[in-house]
Amino acid sequence: MSISPTIAVIIPCYKVREHILAVISGIGAEVSKIYVVDDCCPDGSGNYVSENCHDKRVIILRHEVNQGVGGAVMTGYQAGIKDGIDILVKVDGDGQMDPELIPRFIAPIAAGEADYTKGNRFFDLEEIRAMPKMRLFGNAVLSFMTKLSSGYWDLFDPTNGFTAIHKDAARHLPFNKISRRYFFETDMLFRLNTLRAVVIDIPMDAKYGDEVSNLKISKVVGEFFTKHVRNFTKRIFYNYYLRDMSVASLELPAGLLMLLFGVTFGSSHWIASIETGAPTPAGTIMLSAIPIIVGIQFILAFLAYDISSVPRRVLHNKLR
Repeated sequence: MSISPTIAVIIPCYKVREHILAVISGIGAEVSKIYVVDDCCPDGSGNYVSENCHDKRVIILRHEVNQGVGGAVMTGYQAGIKDGIDILVKVDGDGQMDPELIPRFIAPIAAGEADYTKGNRFFDLEEIRAMPKMRLFGNAVLSFMTKLSSGYWDLFDPTNGFTAIHKDAARHLPFNKISRRYFFETDMLFRLNTLRAVVIDIPMDAKYGDEVSNLKISKVVGEFFTKHVRNFTKRIFYNYYLRDMSVASLELPAGLLMLLFGVTFGSSHWIASIETGAPTPAGTIMLSAIPIIVGIQFILAFLAYDISSVPRRVLHNKLR
């Protein structure tokens, strides 16, 4: 960009009344608008900010029905696009995210190096010792699942909600399809990959105070797994069969079919051998083993191609 981009911050508000004013006060002068989205907060966060905050940049947006963090962010995105904001930053209202890091998040986008940036609390191995062990394990599992479903193999910490996006990437998002609640950050990555947007991690420290998380891993693991499988299937279809065809488009089905044949053929003869007590001929064993080995090689070749296909050309530069 030839001139400095306009920046707006979106703060979803739901049970963050004790922290919201401190978050707003920490936002620097580089930000021109602050969208405080009251997501039908039972504590009346919107009214509380309106009555106690005198920052002229603050705009209160209200939901009549709770829509979750994704719904609040989508409302903020739409307001920012309407107001002509160039870069939209999302910061939680619970005080876990340091507003002083905002310039670090917007810099790659302003420089034309990324369409979307997100925080990564795992960059510094010394810092993650302060992270609760269960949260650390959960993030590691979710990160691997997200790599498969989103196609961004070089990213980590997928549930990190400290993000920034260029307006040209935001305006092409399917607002009515993106998951509205806890799967929002992960679903965003899948949607961005279908746009071939460039996404990069921004190292940041984790902050843990007296805030209470509404996310219970045990309650969402099944839902997350199902949605990851759905997104993985859609991404493979979109990228390898609908939009484009490559050698990887052949490797995946060939590998799966050969693996399935080898396992099915070998299992049936192994069971028959147990029932009859007759040894399985060496030729039969080879006829089962070779398709399994070749099938696994094809699948690994597909994964290697997929990993190398992470988007590298910035979307908002292409559109401009």
